[in-house]
Amino acid sequence: MTHVIVVGAGQAGASLVAKLRATGFEGDITLIGAEKVPPYQRPPLSKAYLLGKLAEERLYLRPAAFYADHNIALRLDTRVTGIDRAAQTVVLSDGETLHYDELALTTGAHPRTLPAAVGGMLDGVFAVRDLSDADAMSPAFTPGKRVLIIGGGYIGLEAAAVASKLGLEVTLVEMADRILQRVAAPETSDYFRALHQSHGVDIREGVGLDRLLGDDHVTGAVLTDGTTLDVDFAVVGVGITPATILAESAGIAVDNGITTDSHGRTSDPHIWAAGDCASCQFHGQTIRLESVGNAIDQSEVVALNIAGGDTPYTPKPWFWSDQYDCKLQIAGLNIGYTDVYVRKGDAPDVQSNWYYNGATLLAVDAMNDPRNYMIGKRLIEAGRSPDPAVITDPATDMKALLKP
Repeated sequence: MTHVIVVGAGQAGASLVAKLRATGFEGDITLIGAEKVPPYQRPPLSKAYLLGKLAEERLYLRPAAFYADHNIALRLDTRVTGIDRAAQTVVLSDGETLHYDELALTTGAHPRTLPAAVGGMLDGVFAVRDLSDADAMSPAFTPGKRVLIIGGGYIGLEAAAVASKLGLEVTLVEMADRILQRVAAPETSDYFRALHQSHGVDIREGVGLDRLLGDDHVTGAVLTDGTTLDVDFAVVGVGITPATILAESAGIAVDNGITTDSHGRTSDPHIWAAGDCASCQFHGQTIRLESVGNAIDQSEVVALNIAGGDTPYTPKPWFWSDQYDCKLQIAGLNIGYTDVYVRKGDAPDVQSNWYYNGATLLAVDAMNDPRNYMIGKRLIEAGRSPDPAVITDPATDMKALLKP
């Protein structure tokens, strides 16, 4: 009987095995995860969970019993230490060897950390990636504490929002000229800078971390402009790197993630990849999407193809972020944009930023504007690009843009 092994029990791995069973696949399935808990949602870790508004069990993607009920062998607290492609086996951290007919790598990504030379190994320096990270830092989020957030991307900003809401003194440093510079237009950066400043967050752009201070536990920080800060703890949000070491050590092709073809297959015909660890094709470019939507969609396509299908993967990028009372929703990818057009809503905090390359609509950032997010998403996926003048006209009936 065919045995499918999935390495990585996150969103992609859990979605893959569930979809595989839903297709009617009757072979053996083993899902291997390094953590001690069943597959769970990661986005709430830096939002509702850190705020104490979401219990651990509510993070779980499915009840623990789901896996046994669907004859899926869930191996937790277990790592795969090696792949023998010729023998089609994997070696586990306890020394056991398992044979596979098809292998899927959904190993996710690792947070970038600070080097020990600048204090990255001091106690009180946290990353935000998995449940243990959130649990480790949660006790530090108490009113009056001074926290330094290093990195002005979405993870850093979400952590800053939680800290501010809980009554901490928050300083955020971003080495680039502006927050969100890597992922968003200046108009979106301006919106979130103003939002955070209105909640008392001290945002310092164009300023990086020189080093953290302290003997065992972090007590302060020296910034690149020479400023010294007293801090009680620090949160590092400087991006993630795809978890490709296992694939690389097995000789599988890697290029900004594990390289996959249009069907999710790697350079080995019996090995597949999906989620944050995997690259894919998008409008002729090789990209890697770090999002829940991509993890689900890509892994479900892989499941269909493992089960004998012939389904290509077409990414439909979408993302979100929650900060204070603002819900940011993003449709599309803004890679290569030349212009941004702003549509103001009927309230000061409602806004959508529309990215164009010439006359082509690429993406939309919608702040507290779910209706225009959905309209933008449908337009982008249909390949339709309204005239920007229509987008920015307050009198435009946006829903009418969806009509044939």
